[in-house]
Amino acid sequence: MVSHGRTATTARGPRLPDAVPFDLTTVTRLSWELGSQVVSDAALLSEWEHVTSGRTLAVYDATDHTVVLGVRTPVGRERFFGATKDDVGAKRSRLRDAENWRRCE
Repeated sequence: MVSHGRTATTARGPRLPDAVPFDLTTVTRLSWELGSQVVSDAALLSEWEHVTSGRTLAVYDATDHTVVLGVRTPVGRERFFGATKDDVGAKRSRLRDAENWRRCE
């Protein structure tokens, strides 16, 4: 099996896919079942598209202090990650300033 790019788990724990223009100090990988259930009841805060790969990144309001990031590949595979609102908020400008990412309306 061939692996391309950064894996979802490293020695220090789960990481976001390479296409996402930031890394988080603490991120938790959620199972597809749990992630999809959480986001079905959560408010969508923002959605972004990677213009060259077709990946999407959605940010959902999960709790008072937690967001769930949903990353979807061009073929429809989804991965979900939990993170703190403060951690994601501090990195928001990197996403906004990344030339390959645009916010979906």
